[in-house]
Amino acid sequence: MSRTDISKYGEFGLIKHLTEKFKITNESTLKGVGDDAAVFDYKNKQILVTTDLLLEGVHFDLVYVPLKHLGYKSAVVNFSDIYAMNGRPKQITVSLGVSKRFSVEDLDELYAGIHLACQNYGVDLVGGDTSASMTGLTISITCIGEGEKGKIVYRNGAKENDLICVSGDLGSAYMGLQLLEREKIVFNANSEAQPDFEGKDYILQRQLKPEARKGIIEALAEKGVVPTAMMDISDGLSSELMHICSQSNTGCRIYEDKIPINYQAVVMAEELNMNIVTAALNGGEDYELLFTVPMQDYDKILTMENVGIVGHITKPDLGLNLVGREGEEIALQAQGWNSLK
Repeated sequence: MSRTDISKYGEFGLIKHLTEKFKITNESTLKGVGDDAAVFDYKNKQILVTTDLLLEGVHFDLVYVPLKHLGYKSAVVNFSDIYAMNGRPKQITVSLGVSKRFSVEDLDELYAGIHLACQNYGVDLVGGDTSASMTGLTISITCIGEGEKGKIVYRNGAKENDLICVSGDLGSAYMGLQLLEREKIVFNANSEAQPDFEGKDYILQRQLKPEARKGIIEALAEKGVVPTAMMDISDGLSSELMHICSQSNTGCRIYEDKIPINYQAVVMAEELNMNIVTAALNGGEDYELLFTVPMQDYDKILTMENVGIVGHITKPDLGLNLVGREGEEIALQAQGWNSLK
Protein backbone atom coordinates (compact mmCIF):
# COMPACT_ATOMS: atom_id res chain seq x y z
CA MET A 1 0.00 0.00 0.00
CA SER A 2 1.34 3.44 -0.92
CA ARG A 3 2.09 5.90 1.86
CA THR A 4 1.88 9.65 1.31
CA ASP A 5 3.57 11.98 3.76
CA ILE A 6 1.16 14.57 5.15
CA SER A 7 3.63 17.36 4.43
CA LYS A 8 3.07 16.81 0.70
CA TYR A 9 -0.32 18.51 0.93
CA GLY A 10 0.21 21.26 3.48
CA GLU A 11 -2.55 22.21 5.94
CA PHE A 12 -5.10 23.63 3.48
CA GLY A 13 -4.39 21.05 0.82
CA LEU A 14 -4.87 18.28 3.39
CA ILE A 15 -8.19 19.75 4.56
CA LYS A 16 -9.41 19.97 0.97
CA HIS A 17 -8.29 16.39 0.28
CA LEU A 18 -10.01 14.99 3.39
CA THR A 19 -13.29 16.92 3.06
CA GLU A 20 -14.03 17.18 -0.67
CA LYS A 21 -16.23 14.04 -0.59
CA PHE A 22 -18.57 15.55 2.02
CA LYS A 23 -21.67 17.07 0.41
CA ILE A 24 -24.06 19.52 2.09
CA THR A 25 -27.44 17.90 2.90
CA ASN A 26 -29.14 20.20 5.45
CA GLU A 27 -31.02 23.42 4.58
CA SER A 28 -29.65 25.02 7.73
CA THR A 29 -26.09 24.73 6.35
CA LEU A 30 -25.56 27.88 4.29
CA LYS A 31 -21.76 27.58 4.14
CA GLY A 32 -19.56 24.63 5.07
CA VAL A 33 -15.83 23.95 4.62
CA GLY A 34 -13.81 26.52 2.69
CA ASP A 35 -14.20 29.86 4.44
CA ASP A 36 -13.17 31.48 7.72
CA ALA A 37 -16.33 30.18 9.40
CA ALA A 38 -19.34 28.03 8.63
CA VAL A 39 -22.74 29.72 8.32
CA PHE A 40 -26.04 28.26 9.59
CA ASP A 41 -29.66 29.39 9.45
CA TYR A 42 -31.94 27.76 12.03
CA LYS A 43 -34.96 30.05 11.75
CA ASN A 44 -37.24 29.13 14.70
CA LYS A 45 -35.16 26.25 16.07
CA GLN A 46 -32.96 26.31 19.14
CA ILE A 47 -29.29 25.45 18.64
CA LEU A 48 -27.53 22.62 20.51
CA VAL A 49 -23.73 22.32 20.65
CA THR A 50 -21.57 19.53 22.08
CA THR A 51 -17.85 18.69 21.92
CA ASP A 52 -15.86 15.51 22.55
CA LEU A 53 -12.09 15.19 22.83
CA LEU A 54 -10.51 11.78 22.14
CA LEU A 55 -6.84 11.10 22.94
CA GLU A 56 -4.79 8.15 21.77
CA GLY A 57 -3.76 6.02 24.74
CA VAL A 58 -6.56 7.43 26.91
CA HIS A 59 -9.77 6.96 24.91
CA PHE A 60 -8.65 4.52 22.21
CA ASP A 61 -5.89 2.03 21.44
CA LEU A 62 -4.84 1.75 17.79
CA VAL A 63 -3.46 -1.73 18.41
CA TYR A 64 -7.02 -3.03 18.00
CA VAL A 65 -9.13 -0.06 16.87
CA PRO A 66 -9.23 0.32 13.05
CA LEU A 67 -9.00 3.95 11.95
CA LYS A 68 -12.24 3.77 9.95
CA HIS A 69 -14.11 2.49 13.01
CA LEU A 70 -12.48 5.20 15.12
CA GLY A 71 -13.69 7.91 12.73
CA TYR A 72 -17.22 6.51 12.77
CA LYS A 73 -17.33 6.21 16.55
CA SER A 74 -15.82 9.69 17.08
CA ALA A 75 -18.68 11.24 15.10
CA VAL A 76 -21.47 9.05 16.47
CA VAL A 77 -20.71 9.72 20.14
CA ASN A 78 -21.27 13.42 19.43
CA PHE A 79 -24.54 12.71 17.62
CA SER A 80 -25.61 10.74 20.69
CA ASP A 81 -25.19 13.81 22.92
CA ILE A 82 -27.53 15.80 20.68
CA TYR A 83 -30.15 13.02 20.62
CA ALA A 84 -29.88 12.89 24.43
CA MET A 85 -31.24 16.46 24.45
CA ASN A 86 -34.17 15.33 22.26
CA GLY A 87 -32.52 17.18 19.37
CA ARG A 88 -31.29 16.37 15.86
CA PRO A 89 -27.59 16.61 14.91
CA LYS A 90 -27.02 18.69 11.77
CA GLN A 91 -23.35 19.72 11.47
CA ILE A 92 -19.93 18.75 12.81
CA THR A 93 -16.45 20.24 12.81
CA VAL A 94 -13.46 17.90 13.06
CA SER A 95 -10.06 18.94 14.45
CA LEU A 96 -7.03 16.64 14.50
CA GLY A 97 -3.63 16.57 16.14
CA VAL A 98 -1.50 14.16 14.07
CA SER A 99 2.01 12.83 14.68
CA LYS A 100 4.46 12.02 11.90
CA ARG A 101 3.80 8.29 12.08
CA PHE A 102 0.44 8.83 10.33
CA SER A 103 0.22 9.08 6.54
CA VAL A 104 -2.39 10.68 4.30
CA GLU A 105 -3.77 7.18 3.66
CA ASP A 106 -4.25 6.71 7.43
CA LEU A 107 -6.25 9.92 7.62
CA ASP A 108 -8.26 8.86 4.55
CA GLU A 109 -9.35 5.80 6.56
CA LEU A 110 -10.28 7.94 9.56
CA TYR A 111 -12.30 10.32 7.41
CA ALA A 112 -13.97 7.42 5.58
CA GLY A 113 -15.49 6.46 8.94
CA ILE A 114 -16.55 10.03 9.65
CA HIS A 115 -18.05 10.26 6.17
CA LEU A 116 -20.06 7.07 6.66
CA ALA A 117 -21.40 8.35 9.99
CA CYS A 118 -22.41 11.66 8.40
CA GLN A 119 -24.20 9.83 5.59
CA ASN A 120 -26.02 7.46 7.95
CA TYR A 121 -27.25 10.24 10.24
CA GLY A 122 -27.75 13.07 7.74
CA VAL A 123 -25.07 15.34 9.20
CA ASP A 124 -22.87 17.87 7.36
CA LEU A 125 -19.12 18.25 7.92
CA VAL A 126 -18.62 22.04 7.90
CA GLY A 127 -15.10 22.73 9.18
CA GLY A 128 -12.30 21.95 11.59
CA ASP A 129 -8.55 22.22 11.99
CA THR A 130 -5.38 20.11 11.74
CA SER A 131 -2.13 20.42 13.63
CA ALA A 132 1.07 18.51 14.24
CA SER A 133 1.10 16.47 17.46
CA MET A 134 4.01 15.19 19.54
CA THR A 135 1.90 12.59 21.36
CA GLY A 136 0.05 10.54 18.75
CA LEU A 137 -3.48 11.13 17.50
CA THR A 138 -5.93 13.62 19.02
CA ILE A 139 -9.48 14.00 17.72
CA SER A 140 -11.80 16.84 18.71
CA ILE A 141 -15.29 16.92 17.22
CA THR A 142 -17.93 19.57 17.80
CA CYS A 143 -21.51 18.78 16.82
CA ILE A 144 -24.20 21.38 16.22
CA GLY A 145 -27.83 20.32 16.35
CA GLU A 146 -31.32 21.74 16.49
CA GLY A 147 -34.21 21.30 18.88
CA GLU A 148 -37.79 22.45 18.98
CA LYS A 149 -38.72 25.09 21.53
CA GLY A 150 -40.39 23.45 24.50
CA LYS A 151 -39.20 19.96 23.55
CA ILE A 152 -35.50 20.08 24.43
CA VAL A 153 -34.91 17.70 27.35
CA TYR A 154 -32.44 18.39 30.17
CA ARG A 155 -31.15 16.28 33.05
CA ASN A 156 -33.01 18.18 35.76
CA GLY A 157 -36.68 17.50 34.98
CA ALA A 158 -37.29 14.09 36.56
CA LYS A 159 -40.22 13.97 39.01
CA GLU A 160 -41.28 11.55 41.73
CA ASN A 161 -43.00 8.43 40.29
CA ASP A 162 -41.62 9.01 36.78
CA LEU A 163 -40.68 5.79 35.00
CA ILE A 164 -36.97 5.20 34.34
CA CYS A 165 -36.42 3.88 30.80
CA VAL A 166 -33.38 2.55 28.96
CA SER A 167 -32.94 1.82 25.25
CA GLY A 168 -31.14 -1.25 23.90
CA ASP A 169 -28.91 -3.26 26.23
CA LEU A 170 -26.12 -2.38 28.65
CA GLY A 171 -22.66 -3.77 29.34
CA SER A 172 -21.96 -5.08 25.83
CA ALA A 173 -19.51 -2.32 24.88
CA TYR A 174 -17.55 -2.85 28.09
CA MET A 175 -17.38 -6.60 27.54
CA GLY A 176 -16.24 -5.97 23.96
CA LEU A 177 -13.42 -3.82 25.37
CA GLN A 178 -12.44 -6.57 27.82
CA LEU A 179 -12.30 -9.07 24.94
CA LEU A 180 -10.05 -6.76 22.89
CA GLU A 181 -7.77 -6.14 25.86
CA ARG A 182 -7.51 -9.90 26.49
CA GLU A 183 -6.54 -10.59 22.90
CA LYS A 184 -4.03 -7.72 22.97
CA ILE A 185 -2.25 -9.40 25.89
CA VAL A 186 -2.15 -12.67 23.93
CA PHE A 187 -0.80 -10.86 20.85
CA ASN A 188 1.91 -9.07 22.86
CA ALA A 189 3.06 -12.44 24.19
CA ASN A 190 2.97 -14.09 20.75
CA SER A 191 2.71 -11.92 17.63
CA GLU A 192 1.82 -15.02 15.56
CA ALA A 193 -1.31 -15.71 17.61
CA GLN A 194 -4.67 -15.17 15.91
CA PRO A 195 -7.41 -13.38 17.91
CA ASP A 196 -10.28 -15.53 19.18
CA PHE A 197 -13.38 -13.51 18.27
CA GLU A 198 -15.69 -16.36 17.28
CA GLY A 199 -19.27 -15.80 18.42
CA LYS A 200 -18.37 -12.36 19.82
CA ASP A 201 -19.29 -10.13 16.85
CA TYR A 202 -22.05 -8.25 18.68
CA ILE A 203 -20.00 -7.11 21.67
CA LEU A 204 -17.11 -6.18 19.37
CA GLN A 205 -19.42 -4.03 17.27
CA ARG A 206 -20.84 -2.37 20.36
CA GLN A 207 -17.32 -1.31 21.36
CA LEU A 208 -15.80 -0.49 17.96
CA LYS A 209 -18.82 0.80 16.01
CA PRO A 210 -21.57 2.02 18.35
CA GLU A 211 -24.73 3.65 17.04
CA ALA A 212 -26.59 6.71 18.33
CA ARG A 213 -30.27 6.17 19.14
CA LYS A 214 -31.83 8.29 16.42
CA GLY A 215 -34.72 5.82 16.06
CA ILE A 216 -35.70 6.14 19.72
CA ILE A 217 -35.96 9.93 19.44
CA GLU A 218 -38.09 9.57 16.31
CA ALA A 219 -40.34 6.97 18.00
CA LEU A 220 -40.85 9.19 21.06
CA ALA A 221 -41.86 12.06 18.78
CA GLU A 222 -44.30 9.83 16.87
CA LYS A 223 -45.95 8.77 20.13
CA GLY A 224 -46.09 12.33 21.44
CA VAL A 225 -43.83 11.54 24.42
CA VAL A 226 -41.45 14.22 25.68
CA PRO A 227 -39.18 12.78 28.42
CA THR A 228 -38.88 14.73 31.65
CA ALA A 229 -35.12 14.08 31.81
CA MET A 230 -32.65 12.33 29.52
CA MET A 231 -28.95 11.45 29.08
CA ASP A 232 -26.95 9.11 26.92
CA ILE A 233 -25.11 6.32 28.72
CA SER A 234 -21.45 7.02 28.08
CA ASP A 235 -20.06 6.51 31.60
CA GLY A 236 -22.37 3.78 32.93
CA LEU A 237 -26.00 3.54 34.07
CA SER A 238 -25.19 4.22 37.74
CA SER A 239 -23.22 7.35 36.98
CA GLU A 240 -25.83 8.75 34.59
CA LEU A 241 -28.70 8.04 36.99
CA MET A 242 -26.82 9.86 39.72
CA HIS A 243 -26.48 12.88 37.43
CA ILE A 244 -30.22 12.94 36.70
CA CYS A 245 -31.23 12.44 40.34
CA SER A 246 -28.74 15.01 41.61
CA GLN A 247 -29.84 17.67 39.14
CA SER A 248 -33.55 16.81 39.56
CA ASN A 249 -33.28 16.57 43.38
CA THR A 250 -34.80 13.07 43.48
CA GLY A 251 -33.97 9.52 44.43
CA CYS A 252 -34.48 6.41 42.32
CA ARG A 253 -35.09 2.70 42.50
CA ILE A 254 -34.06 0.37 39.68
CA TYR A 255 -34.41 -3.40 39.51
CA GLU A 256 -31.59 -5.79 38.69
CA ASP A 257 -33.84 -8.18 36.77
CA LYS A 258 -35.09 -5.34 34.54
CA ILE A 259 -31.64 -4.21 33.33
CA PRO A 260 -31.37 -5.21 29.63
CA ILE A 261 -28.32 -7.40 28.97
CA ASN A 262 -27.28 -9.20 25.77
CA TYR A 263 -26.47 -12.93 25.83
CA GLN A 264 -23.00 -12.46 24.27
CA ALA A 265 -22.11 -10.04 27.05
CA VAL A 266 -23.22 -12.60 29.66
CA VAL A 267 -21.06 -15.33 28.08
CA MET A 268 -18.05 -13.03 27.90
CA ALA A 269 -18.45 -12.04 31.54
CA GLU A 270 -18.57 -15.71 32.54
CA GLU A 271 -15.39 -16.41 30.55
CA LEU A 272 -13.58 -13.58 32.35
CA ASN A 273 -15.14 -14.34 35.75
CA MET A 274 -16.74 -10.90 35.89
CA ASN A 275 -20.14 -9.77 37.18
CA ILE A 276 -22.24 -8.76 34.17
CA VAL A 277 -24.60 -6.62 36.25
CA THR A 278 -21.63 -4.61 37.52
CA ALA A 279 -20.50 -4.19 33.90
CA ALA A 280 -23.99 -3.06 32.87
CA LEU A 281 -24.13 -0.53 35.70
CA ASN A 282 -20.60 0.85 35.41
CA GLY A 283 -19.04 -0.19 32.09
CA GLY A 284 -20.02 2.77 29.95
CA GLU A 285 -19.70 3.45 26.20
CA ASP A 286 -23.09 1.89 25.45
CA TYR A 287 -24.45 5.20 24.07
CA GLU A 288 -27.97 4.07 24.85
CA LEU A 289 -30.54 6.59 26.05
CA LEU A 290 -31.55 6.82 29.70
CA PHE A 291 -34.72 8.83 30.15
CA THR A 292 -37.63 9.39 32.49
CA VAL A 293 -41.30 9.79 31.54
CA PRO A 294 -44.49 10.47 33.51
CA MET A 295 -46.46 7.44 34.69
CA GLN A 296 -49.30 8.27 32.28
CA ASP A 297 -46.99 7.46 29.35
CA TYR A 298 -46.59 3.86 30.53
CA ASP A 299 -48.74 2.34 27.76
CA LYS A 300 -46.90 4.30 25.06
CA ILE A 301 -43.49 3.23 26.34
CA LEU A 302 -44.63 -0.39 26.65
CA THR A 303 -45.27 -0.56 22.89
CA MET A 304 -41.89 0.90 21.91
CA GLU A 305 -39.28 -1.44 20.45
CA ASN A 306 -35.83 -1.52 22.09
CA VAL A 307 -36.98 0.33 25.21
CA GLY A 308 -37.33 -1.17 28.66
CA ILE A 309 -38.60 0.22 31.97
CA VAL A 310 -35.97 -0.45 34.65
CA GLY A 311 -37.37 1.44 37.65
CA HIS A 312 -38.90 4.66 38.89
CA ILE A 313 -38.00 8.01 40.42
CA THR A 314 -38.52 8.43 44.18
CA LYS A 315 -38.32 11.13 46.82
CA PRO A 316 -34.73 12.35 47.40
CA ASP A 317 -34.59 11.11 51.00
CA LEU A 318 -35.09 7.50 49.80
CA GLY A 319 -31.70 7.55 48.07
CA LEU A 320 -30.54 5.85 44.89
CA ASN A 321 -30.96 2.09 45.07
CA LEU A 322 -30.68 -1.10 43.06
CA VAL A 323 -33.16 -3.80 44.06
CA GLY A 324 -31.52 -7.22 43.68
CA ARG A 325 -33.13 -10.44 42.51
CA GLU A 326 -33.78 -11.47 46.11
CA GLY A 327 -35.34 -8.11 47.00
CA GLU A 328 -32.22 -6.72 48.70
CA GLU A 329 -31.48 -3.01 48.24
CA ILE A 330 -27.99 -1.85 47.28
CA ALA A 331 -27.00 1.82 47.16
CA LEU A 332 -25.88 2.87 43.69
CA GLN A 333 -22.35 4.24 43.32
CA ALA A 334 -20.78 6.13 40.43
CA GLN A 335 -17.98 3.78 39.39
CA GLY A 336 -18.10 4.42 35.66
CA TRP A 337 -15.37 5.61 33.29
CA ASN A 338 -13.35 8.60 34.44
CA SER A 339 -10.45 9.54 32.15
CA LEU A 340 -8.99 11.91 34.77
CA LYS A 341 -8.27 9.13 37.26
